[in-house]
Amino acid sequence: MDALPLLDWRRSVASLYAEVRATAEPADGHALWCAGRETLLRDHPQSPVPTAARAEFRLRTWPYDPAYRFVVPVLATEDEVRSVSTPTDGLVSQDRVGRVQLGDLGGLDVWWLAVYGGGVFVPLRDATSGDTTYGGGRYVLDTAKGADLGGGRRDLVIDLNFAYPPSCAYDPAWVCPLPGAGNRLDAAVPVGEQVQS
Repeated sequence: MDALPLLDWRRSVASLYAEVRATAEPADGHALWCAGRETLLRDHPQSPVPTAARAEFRLRTWPYDPAYRFVVPVLATEDEVRSVSTPTDGLVSQDRVGRVQLGDLGGLDVWWLAVYGGGVFVPLRDATSGDTTYGGGRYVLDTAKGADLGGGRRDLVIDLNFAYPPSCAYDPAWVCPLPGAGNRLDAAVPVGEQVQS
């Protein structure tokens, strides 16, 4: 593993999300995110998109829909620990720290990743999974890797328009933690990144 390109990837992701948080209008932030994410996935040496497919890569997303943006408190819930074994990071432990309620869509568990420096992790699987989005689900927040939409001391910005597939969606060489039962919604969430055709 070449550490410096990986460091640059993480800095680039964190910088992109900082720019998104600084925009006044969420739809403008989304447009910025789409352009920045496409550039990273197409051009960065740490992209999970296979090298042979990068030149033709184009990000596919639905148009921004403000109905899928929530600023919600993290509600207390029973403790739970999940562990995922990966070939590169070893055993990745996730500690449930709460739950967010997304209106009529339902709720999602909020996890703390006990790896790296730690971070909040909110994955999502919905009725689009396996159809127009990656079958294993998508990520909404992964603050350990810089994917952070903001919030306050006790709440989070959960904007499903920013849902994106994990690296394993692009290349099966990656092993990614996927949504468990507490991160599955029965409804379709027709926003965010779509699978590549």
